[in-house]
Amino acid sequence: MVGRGGGGGARYIDRVLSRLTRLPRPAALAVCAVPVLGLFAVAAFAPLPFVIAQPGLTADVLGDRDGKPVITVTGAPTRQTTGQLRMTTIQATGPSTTVTLPELVDDWFDSTRAVMPKEAVYPSGGSDKEIEAHNLEQMAASQSTATQAALGFLHKDPKDVKVQLNLADVGGPSAGLLFSLGIIDKLDGDGSGGDLTGGRTIAGTGTISADGKVGAVGGVALKTQAAQRDGASVFLVPEAECSDAQSELPEGLRLVPVSSLTDAVQALRALTRGEPVPSC
Repeated sequence: MVGRGGGGGARYIDRVLSRLTRLPRPAALAVCAVPVLGLFAVAAFAPLPFVIAQPGLTADVLGDRDGKPVITVTGAPTRQTTGQLRMTTIQATGPSTTVTLPELVDDWFDSTRAVMPKEAVYPSGGSDKEIEAHNLEQMAASQSTATQAALGFLHKDPKDVKVQLNLADVGGPSAGLLFSLGIIDKLDGDGSGGDLTGGRTIAGTGTISADGKVGAVGGVALKTQAAQRDGASVFLVPEAECSDAQSELPEGLRLVPVSSLTDAVQALRALTRGEPVPSC
């Protein structure tokens, strides 16, 4: 049967080709172009495994969220702070949103947007609700770890000092570093009676481990734009992502690379004293 099918197919193709050879050249090219154009049309409107991201919201972890302090500490005296520590986010199309080739082409050349593989933004897979739940779980875990890192840095016993963080509606773990810095500023400032921020608006991003290591997060080029838009003059970036942060760096925003919570605190103290700090 394969032989007969193959032979029949060959004879059919021969018949088509014989007709094309009898057509004028422009007409033959037009006939050949139809299926090719059809393929392009299908490709242009087929859903692709990418998301389109743009700068998202920022939030001051030293301030309030929905009328409540983002950071509440009990069991130890806290201090009034000035300046801001702004965690940063990106806003991306949802996992079930259809993204087509024309949209990707438009956004690829837009410096305020980024085209990213879907699995890089939504590695857990699943439905929109499942992914939202996963991101909120990550944020809750990040807040707990940030508290451990901050209290460990200050040599305070977590049994005595309790920290509540009120920013659960922003998903993901990338605010860990800023949460830790906010707790430190609330409890100890710069360690010499002043503010850790030096009165500046500081923004940044980075995961945090319980022992204070800062991890990469992705989307930093968009986050720097969000930071500059909301008034930041300094951006703390995971050291491993310096080059990404520099790729679309807004004018007037200073990058400070960090690989640990200690790095971040020391850099902010040095900025306040007017001393040199690391740069990308």
